Amino acid sequence: MSDDARELEQLKEVMSVISVEIPKLLDAISKTVYSPENAQKLGEQTAAFYQKLKEAGMTEEQAFKLTQDYMENFSLGNMIGTVIGSASHKHDFDDDEMDEMIQKKIKKKMREKLEEDEKDDV
Repeated sequence: MSDDARELEQLKEVMSVISVEIPKLLDAISKTVYSPENAQKLGEQTAAFYQKLKEAGMTEEQAFKLTQDYMENFSLGNMIGTVIGSASHKHDFDDDEMDEMIQKKIKKKMREKLEEDEKDDV
């Protein structure tokens, strides 16, 4: 089998796994991160963040922009973009390394979010 044929076969395998596993992963993350309880907490945290910026003397425009940036940190698309963006800077990696890196980053983000939620509950 030629190198091109082997690479094409590997690509087909990767795409097959991605098409099945990524939607499952995104659904699980969405249900965890965007549950009604977490959505309410995020709303409250975001409002408090905005209020603190205003109390610190920022203009409405500055506070809005920073609050918008703050909220983007919790978007699923941003999390995935961060994972993919950081992976694109690495030149020599195999599929297993990429899978492990993505899993670690997603778990880290979820852990951070859960820790924040637990602190807010206290």
